[in-house]
Amino acid sequence: MKNRMNELVKQLNQYADAYYRLDSPLVSDAEYDKLYRDLVELETAHPDLVLPNSPSHRVGGKVLEGFSKYQHQYPLYSLQDAFSFEELAAFDRRVRKEFPHVTYICELKIDGLSISLTYEAGHLVVGATRGDGSIGENITENLKRVQDIPLTLPEPLDITVRGECYMPKASFGRVNQIRQEAGEVEFANPRNAAAGTLRQLDTRIVAKRGLATFLYQEASPTEADSQSHVLEKLTKLGFVTNQDYYLADTMEDVWHFIEDLAGRRQNLPYDIDGVVIKVNNLAVQEELGFTVKAPRWAIAYKFPAEEKEAEILSVDWTVGRTGVVTPTANLTPVQLAGTTVSRATLHNVDYIADKDIRLHDTVIVYKAGDIIPAVLSVVEAKRDQQEPLLIPTACPSCGSELRHYEDEVALRCINPLCPAQLKSKLEHFASRDAMNIAGLGPSIVEKLFSANLVHDVADIYQLSIEDLLTLEGFKEKSATKLYQAIQASKSNSAERLLFGLGIRHVGSKASKIVLENFVTVPRLAEASLEEIAVLDGIGAVIAESLTTYFGSEGAKTLLAELEASDVNLSYLGQKVSSDAQLAGMTIVLTGKLERLKRSEAKAKLESLGANVAGSVSKKTDLVVAGSDAGSKLAKAQELGIEVRDEAWLESL
Repeated sequence: MKNRMNELVKQLNQYADAYYRLDSPLVSDAEYDKLYRDLVELETAHPDLVLPNSPSHRVGGKVLEGFSKYQHQYPLYSLQDAFSFEELAAFDRRVRKEFPHVTYICELKIDGLSISLTYEAGHLVVGATRGDGSIGENITENLKRVQDIPLTLPEPLDITVRGECYMPKASFGRVNQIRQEAGEVEFANPRNAAAGTLRQLDTRIVAKRGLATFLYQEASPTEADSQSHVLEKLTKLGFVTNQDYYLADTMEDVWHFIEDLAGRRQNLPYDIDGVVIKVNNLAVQEELGFTVKAPRWAIAYKFPAEEKEAEILSVDWTVGRTGVVTPTANLTPVQLAGTTVSRATLHNVDYIADKDIRLHDTVIVYKAGDIIPAVLSVVEAKRDQQEPLLIPTACPSCGSELRHYEDEVALRCINPLCPAQLKSKLEHFASRDAMNIAGLGPSIVEKLFSANLVHDVADIYQLSIEDLLTLEGFKEKSATKLYQAIQASKSNSAERLLFGLGIRHVGSKASKIVLENFVTVPRLAEASLEEIAVLDGIGAVIAESLTTYFGSEGAKTLLAELEASDVNLSYLGQKVSSDAQLAGMTIVLTGKLERLKRSEAKAKLESLGANVAGSVSKKTDLVVAGSDAGSKLAKAQELGIEVRDEAWLESL
């Protein structure tokens, strides 16, 4: 068993290295996922055999209480900044006064966060932020979730390395899209996004955001004789190093590299804000030494921020998949960061109000993170009786009333029949935790809409096998299979339906709670805000969201259509009374159960009133431990929490 786990870890790490560091996948995603599942199954059954370099450590799952301070063994220094060739030339003269024949290495200045990684016997033991250079924060658990950081090295070295953790432009766009759709404030640039991610206490969020690194320094004593050799060594040890560096004999050569880089900067897949110029020879670096704040052998050239003036000609308002309505300014065209910009985001209505942005204003436009054109501010000196922007009160897609909730910065359309939202709503409706319609994924949803076969979630229950056969790629077998899955979903308990409707703030747990009490969706739809808000675990926010949703004409139409299609609208479970056997208890399941599936055990406990949690804490009342129980059992024993076995569970 141990040999098999070793083999899987080695194989998966090799595949991950090829994918994340070398950008050269060796196997398909499906093959990798299969091997990964095999490993997780073995680790679950044998937690004592889990290897420190297992790729399972990359996955989230820990909620941290905070970050402890970390004293750097090797201090991190700031760099002196330069903003012109003249300043670079002055730096060059100071260096050459002592070392006339010096050469330089030019490295891209990645716009991210400085990190320090310490390995003992080849194993990652500490990952820390720069902090003030002497004391940073220990963020090891978060950095373990950055896929390209090796958890173990190919050699059993004691070594400390330095580098930059950043968010690639592709990840930045994806993260901000998700935040926009959730009505959350978007990150201003990739650096802010990376900083916000590394400060997360939930490692699951870190694992999902697609951070990356470039390592550039061996902080502990090194046998390398030059910075270029350090980069070669780090690459051989499995770290990602930026190969877009340049060796220069003169400061004129350095300047040519900077000018070339400025021309191709916007096409890089990551954000940079300058170039770091270092003396390449490490012995010369040591001789030159440091000032109080910075090394005397390096300097950072910073690109000037590019901003242009443009006039706001008009504003478009577009609806996202969750109903968030986003304003985009149409501008007089300007050249910005190498491209022609004629549109720029205004973010949200709160941003417009804060900046007092008006129609036909002259504004300062920049590229947020050199990616997304955005309006920075108004040039008030050029304002002349400009009209305030008209904030829409009706959805530009369906005409329904827009809402601006107190806890959000965005306008939101709450009409469930809004065409701009329907496709993604249908995808959510069919998802596993909602109506669980196998086979009804994004590509099929797109085909159904393109064929004009569906307009809302109720329409899927009107589909026939003949309708499905008209779709590209469908044969008798696949059409029948999807039709049967749709029909089977009609009999789901109604809390799945309620969750599937995608009502703001109403998750699967809230759906179950309200339907345990109101039993049917029609009865819930008639309930007052006060009746819903008094339910334990619900409150005013969810209650307002439900009453607002069911008060709309679109929701009333949708419910009538679902009922006419014989979709079950009743809760089929059993309400747990306050005097149930385990009412109010928090219980954790751990280890392997011999006779019950984990899902069966969880359902049993919940039916008896227990709250089944995923981790052990001081709030845990009881732990049910099967065979091969690991850290959760150990923590329960440490905290003096009562532990029971599977036989006890069966006796309830």
